[in-house]
Amino acid sequence: MTATDVLVGGLNGLSEYLSLHVITCLVPAMFIAGAISAFASQAAILKYLGPVAKKPVSYAVGSVSGSVLAVCSCTVLPLFGGIYKRGAGLGPAIAFLFSGPAINVLAIVYTANILGFQLGVARAVGAIAFAVTIGLIMAFIFRKEEAQKLKTLAVAQPDQAQEGKKAWQYGLFFGALLGILITAASRYWIPFAILCVILGVTLWRWFTRNEVRDWMKETLFFLKRIIPWLLIGVFIAGILGVVIPPTAMATYMGGNSVLSNFIASIGGALMYIATLTEVPIIKTFMDLGMGNGPALALLLAGPSLSIPCMLALRGIMGIKKTLVYVGLVVAAATITGLIYGYITQ
Repeated sequence: MTATDVLVGGLNGLSEYLSLHVITCLVPAMFIAGAISAFASQAAILKYLGPVAKKPVSYAVGSVSGSVLAVCSCTVLPLFGGIYKRGAGLGPAIAFLFSGPAINVLAIVYTANILGFQLGVARAVGAIAFAVTIGLIMAFIFRKEEAQKLKTLAVAQPDQAQEGKKAWQYGLFFGALLGILITAASRYWIPFAILCVILGVTLWRWFTRNEVRDWMKETLFFLKRIIPWLLIGVFIAGILGVVIPPTAMATYMGGNSVLSNFIASIGGALMYIATLTEVPIIKTFMDLGMGNGPALALLLAGPSLSIPCMLALRGIMGIKKTLVYVGLVVAAATITGLIYGYITQ
């Protein structure tokens, strides 16, 4: 393998990502994140997702709201950044971050159909437990920083929800944005065009020029904070895809040892896997000899982490929190895969 092959691998990964994900997935997600930061009621976010909200409520809302989106780890990042910046507690926000790519209904059903009902159920149960457990651990570890953040928000960012607009008008606005994200990612262009028209009408009728300017300002903030690191990460992931042959990965992830589950978790954490594509990838690995435990470990770690995701998270919540989150996901995936492998032997 030459240096040219490695470079071409990185460029191919970058080209594929730009053509398949940036326009149809990431850009709409950026606009939603900007809208959350500019218009979402801080009081409502603090009530349902804030550090002082009741844990059963905040973690349920974080997990469920993330699970309805069929998005990859990169697309969910700006949405996570939007609610976290607006006042969501670290734990519930992390539950949302993990649940988006890992627990969405399409991924679970697809897993059960292709890899078997047993593995589909194991993925659903493991992912839900992951989202809540990792969120709780993150909130506990960084509880002092989160308490300080809450005080800062209360002083520096009073609720910016605009007066004069009704709840259903905001609901239609955010609903149109979410619909645009879903239809663009699914390539349903006629519903996409209709939703764009609805969005344009809501902006024309109910939002002032200053409000739209604030929205664009917040969207630009997320674009500058996330996009550069994502592109660097995708380039690196493309190189790894060339350097590490799939057959070699399947070989090292055979059986059900601690090492094989750990390698599967690390491999999933490093690779960029678009949502739903993890299923055929793992099907191929299992045909080449991957064990049940490592398959589940890869299913849990792969969709929720990637090098682009890690680099972008660094810009949202800092290096320390990012490293702890990555470590928790890898450790939890390894342990869960090991347990599942023993049960299904």
